[in-house]
Amino acid sequence: MVRLARELTRFGVRVGAYVALLTDRYPSTVEEQAVHLEVDYPDVDRDLNRWLPLVKWLLAIPHYIVLFFLMIGAAIAIVIAWFAILITGRYPQPLFNYVVGVGRWSLRVSAYAFLLVTDRYPPFSLKEGQ
Repeated sequence: MVRLARELTRFGVRVGAYVALLTDRYPSTVEEQAVHLEVDYPDVDRDLNRWLPLVKWLLAIPHYIVLFFLMIGAAIAIVIAWFAILITGRYPQPLFNYVVGVGRWSLRVSAYAFLLVTDRYPPFSLKEGQ
């Protein structure tokens, strides 16, 4: 079951990257392609609290409220980037960083609240590696 959730999440990330114009390769169901997502399976006895999954979805609500507005901004950034790509042939770096940051934040919250692979509360940040 965990492998299915991981592979489904990886495929969803590839589709999201394609829709957000972050890559121009059609998403594959079997290859990693240019979008890489590593989800480490935790040592359940040592790394995870037994009772925390009952409230993780509740603790993630503030993240989803903020992410709602950030995703609206990301949708606007993608439309602007589409026109910029048409005119200049390049995705503007600040818009690219913003869209990737929103995607990372969303993945961290999903890993915490729904994939249940970590008990570390995700930071409110668009930056990598937090």
